Amino acid sequence: MVERHQSGFEIVSSVLGRADVLALARSIEDEMPRGSRAGKRHLMRNAAVSRTARDPRLLDIAGRFLGPDRVPFRATLFDKSIRNNWLIVWHQDTALPLRDRRDVPGWGPWSIKDGITYAHAPAGALSRVIALRLHIDDSRANNGPLRVIPGSHLHGVLSDEEIGRIVHGVPPVDCLVASGGVVAMRPLLLHASSKAESSCPRRVLHIEYADSLFLGDALELAVA
Repeated sequence: MVERHQSGFEIVSSVLGRADVLALARSIEDEMPRGSRAGKRHLMRNAAVSRTARDPRLLDIAGRFLGPDRVPFRATLFDKSIRNNWLIVWHQDTALPLRDRRDVPGWGPWSIKDGITYAHAPAGALSRVIALRLHIDDSRANNGPLRVIPGSHLHGVLSDEEIGRIVHGVPPVDCLVASGGVVAMRPLLLHASSKAESSCPRRVLHIEYADSLFLGDALELAVA
């Protein structure tokens, strides 16, 4: 599919109402272990998260990038606050969860995260993925918002040296989004975030979609 969004991202306000967001947040919190920090991965097994990922409003946004055959396969909660605080340097998201390990050229290195097999994927596979970042809380300038480099996904998988050159040549964009809004982003889009400087939390449910669970070469995405 031809990329409709050459910037590699889109901000969509007011996708879910406040009641929907609060119900989702309660469901996620109910299964979070005590003392957990930073968030939780592999949330597609949570019934409320799975329903949200298949909500027509989110599917419509994913379809703008992937077309009609889009399916959610992974969900991750990021929970940033003054207590759970971190800085993320400029990077791309290149690792995908897979049902089985198969030694295919262009894939790897491989790893296991919480029992799920992962491999760093080539640009062709990553171009078939879009992430929707659903904001449970407001993302503000002072609570560590997502920052992106528009159009950087068009350069493919980048080395650290290439990333350094790009981020010093293109002004970043802060993705400021109110609760219930969504940032759609390509995994190869360069992105980063600073530490939070306010007491306002910044919880984000990061849901990833692909145009198919089957990626060719007998590789299949794991639902996580």
